[in-house]
Amino acid sequence: MSAAAAAPDAAEAAPKKGKKKLIIIIAAVAVLLLGGGGAAFYVMKKNAAAEEAAAEGEDGESSAHVEKKPKKDKKEKKDDKHALPVFVPLDPFTVNLADRDSDRFAQIGITLQVEDAHAGDEIKAYLPAIRNNILLLLSRKSAQDLAGAEGKELLAEEILQVAVQPMGIELAPPGEEESAAKGKKKKRYDSIDDSPIKHVQFSSFIIQ
Repeated sequence: MSAAAAAPDAAEAAPKKGKKKLIIIIAAVAVLLLGGGGAAFYVMKKNAAAEEAAAEGEDGESSAHVEKKPKKDKKEKKDDKHALPVFVPLDPFTVNLADRDSDRFAQIGITLQVEDAHAGDEIKAYLPAIRNNILLLLSRKSAQDLAGAEGKELLAEEILQVAVQPMGIELAPPGEEESAAKGKKKKRYDSIDDSPIKHVQFSSFIIQ
């Protein structure tokens, strides 16, 4: 009797254990599915955050670029305001002077101070005509005309006047600037603002 009773008990216990294992398996599968879904959600969230950070980085660079541009403009204005002068040196001039009592000649080095680099290129285009005008001017001078600081200053003004003539610019001759400004002369001259050459410098000045 005890063996017969034990057999049904064992049969009842087997289904219970099978059901228990099935529940455990279902629970494990559910846990895996939930875990996988959580991992997938985490990966998607991470990717979205990375894309958003990249977009913000690009916007930040664009903003930084836009903000730096005004600073660059200010720097350019500052550089233009304090721009270094541009000089165009000419080959030295050697010319016989107009002295009648003796043979005198002059060796003069001339450098033109121009408005900017563009004006320097323009001067170089007219250089043969400019040198011709300066040579003709020097050949009309005597040693006495070029003596002293006043003679050299007057020569610099005259060189400036004849140097711009090939470019169609006519400045008032030295000594006529004031009268031309007052309207005493009918002829109207160009102003120094119209001239690409602003000053004439001497790099050497020898008279023999």
